[in-house]
Amino acid sequence: MPAELAAIPAVASVPVTAHAVAAQVAVPVWLELIAIVVSSVSGALTAREKNLDLVGAVCLAALCSLGGGLLRDATLQVGNVYILNQPAALPAAIITAAVVFAIPTVIAKQDRLIAVFDIFAVGLYAATGADKALVYGFSPIICVTMGFFTGVGGGMLRDVFLGQVPHIFRRSNFYAVAAIAGASAYVALASAGISHVIAVIACVVVTMGLRWLSLRFNIMSPTEVDLTRVVPRRHRARRAAELADDASREAPATKPRLNRPDRSTAELAERRRRTLADIDRRREQERRTAALDRLKRARRKRNQRKLDI
Repeated sequence: MPAELAAIPAVASVPVTAHAVAAQVAVPVWLELIAIVVSSVSGALTAREKNLDLVGAVCLAALCSLGGGLLRDATLQVGNVYILNQPAALPAAIITAAVVFAIPTVIAKQDRLIAVFDIFAVGLYAATGADKALVYGFSPIICVTMGFFTGVGGGMLRDVFLGQVPHIFRRSNFYAVAAIAGASAYVALASAGISHVIAVIACVVVTMGLRWLSLRFNIMSPTEVDLTRVVPRRHRARRAAELADDASREAPATKPRLNRPDRSTAELAERRRRTLADIDRRREQERRTAALDRLKRARRKRNQRKLDI
């Protein structure tokens, strides 16, 4: 009996999200494979740019395509692990990496098509990541975060493995912001009772739309924000005057300055006088040296004439 009572707190500590409160959204397998293949292409091309071998290309392709979902599943610790539950996921990433590694020029020429499918994959991943957290009863902000991790986590892990600052943390056109907006749209629609299929479509449309707008009008993510520049000028002047008054009140009393000549001007004049005197002294020394040289040459000439005679 005491052992049973001691086990009660452990049972009570089990989170309520241990079982799904609804079924996860059903995404067609061919759509999942398209997203995996496109993301794998991105990772394999990056491996080619960094002069990695075939193993490096496969690893980067798997990270780009499946790393976000793995990060989500490891964080949530509920339900199935996608990379283990979908038998075609990892082989698709490996085959894609091998093909791109062998014939990169054919794939690299389709850069615009790859870019379109890449942001489509980000939107699809963001929707599925947010959906998994939502069906297991997590809060909306956790659902959006999981959608963000699933959408851009693969690229983030790729950059970390390459030892560089993740691209999503640098100033660029909307990419991570688009994933967050898409996941937020999905969570908002799904929580409102709208069909999860419609919510997935809305998530993809919002993600791709924001990405396109940022590229079309060159909208960049900000690197620094200074709200003091937004304050009206008169308020800034008033604030500066208040700070000056506070500084004058806090400053210690100083002795009154005596009326005396400007030392800096006198020092400059004295320095100029010494410089001119030094120049005159050097010139006089050069003249004396030149005169001595002339006398020596004349003396040598006289001695030479005497020897000739």
